[in-house]
Amino acid sequence: MSVEPRAHEHPPMMLANEEPLTPLNFLERSQRVHADRIVVQDGDVTFTYAQWHERARRLAQVLLDRGVRTGDRVGVLAWNGEMSLLSHYAVPMAGAQLVQINVRSNPEDVAYIMAHSTMRLILTSPDLASLVSPEQRGRHVRIDAALESELSATTPVHANVVLRDERSPISVNYTSGTTGRPKGVVYHHRGAYLNSLAMALDHGLTASSTYLWTLPMFHCNGWCFPWATVAVGARNISIPKVDPAVVWELCSQGEVTHLCGAPTVLSMLAESHHAHRLDQKVRLVTAGAAPSPTIIGKMESFGFEVDHVYGLTETYGPFTVNVEPSNLAPDQRLLQRSRQGDANLTAGLVDVWDESGQAVPADGATLGEIVMRGNVVMTEYLHDLEATRDAFRGGWFHSGDLGVKHPNGQIELRDRLKDLVISGGENISTVEVERVLSSHPAVLECAVVARPDAHWGEVPVAFVSLRVGAHVTAEELVTHCRDHLARYKCPRDVIFQDLPKSSTGKILKSHLRRVAAENNH
Repeated sequence: MSVEPRAHEHPPMMLANEEPLTPLNFLERSQRVHADRIVVQDGDVTFTYAQWHERARRLAQVLLDRGVRTGDRVGVLAWNGEMSLLSHYAVPMAGAQLVQINVRSNPEDVAYIMAHSTMRLILTSPDLASLVSPEQRGRHVRIDAALESELSATTPVHANVVLRDERSPISVNYTSGTTGRPKGVVYHHRGAYLNSLAMALDHGLTASSTYLWTLPMFHCNGWCFPWATVAVGARNISIPKVDPAVVWELCSQGEVTHLCGAPTVLSMLAESHHAHRLDQKVRLVTAGAAPSPTIIGKMESFGFEVDHVYGLTETYGPFTVNVEPSNLAPDQRLLQRSRQGDANLTAGLVDVWDESGQAVPADGATLGEIVMRGNVVMTEYLHDLEATRDAFRGGWFHSGDLGVKHPNGQIELRDRLKDLVISGGENISTVEVERVLSSHPAVLECAVVARPDAHWGEVPVAFVSLRVGAHVTAEELVTHCRDHLARYKCPRDVIFQDLPKSSTGKILKSHLRRVAAENNH
């Protein structure tokens, strides 16, 4: 990528040692050094790096021909696929910002995001086109044969896009909006570049790697893996949805070396009748909720090497990584592996603060809010200065997550501030109770929420789904909890049901809190 001289900023000789950081450089390099390697496999369709670089340039020119200009925002509402991956390069090549939209959004959410982001254009999978309102169809491009014909007939845009500022926006990711309208989280080129390198280095991606897309690309730009894989010349295998049978088949064939997923995805794989011990290791990166030691151990028994990371939409996805110490006793290993760890290689700093803004003692017990500062913290909430200022108070990003800091510096997530149960003045970590419930052999998944109580203020209530063929009573689960927890932390009620989840695999505790309140007898 070339950079235009910037008048009155630096003397000419400074241009020799300055190049703005951008993930676009990854593809520009890989199309030369990995020209004949396969970059993406989507069903029967494959592209080499050289072919795909030209294809990205063609799509960028199509966007320009349709009126996209520097600083505009281009939406993508599509299942995981080659075009979703390609948009991570073609859109910024056109000087625009990528807005990937959750495929399980409703028409109202799509309309809001298009309006809020002042979206110039939106690309959609044909089966998702109905989510775009008729009034916005003029800005709508279907990902279909007509678009392919347009790409073939288009002259590729000049590849050397000018980037004057590495902190200029590259994408906007909208939060789930479970407590109100979704917020637009702005990422810049520099942060995307740096977190992509961290993903590649922390998780061992190389040109020999094959990454399987089980993580939605609309979720935090796929945790920066669309850029990380291309940085090292790896192969991407795209599947539209998580299908345990397909995942196990590809892993068994020895094609897959890496994949990502929330703990819910891990449970899907572990409970599949296709589950078996793999002949070779597969690196599995998990985040999105706190994985229990039980599920980590289960996946390792199948031959997966589990990397536990932690972050938020506001931190480009993963901000921390759990690096396993080499001298752990076997009985402590899985417990420590379930911690959120320390900041990744390029992220910056992570700490735990009390309500006065002071760091809590590193004793593994004192609760505080997890805060971050550094290279991979968002620029801002789009069009929301008040929320941005609140999130950045004290010069750090406030996550809204409660945690502790251990003597070795690792942080451990204990709860969301909004999920903490306060019973009789005592704080109860729902994550701690869920971890104990998950250790029962009959439990597949569980979630603990607060229910209003006239005497105690709040009490914990557990929602549990069981493994196929398993049976356990509510009383037996409460007894199991009492064997491992203080009595006041144990669930007052256990409700057996399937757990509602978001499109990224997170359990919808807001829904469960309403159910718990309705069952308050």
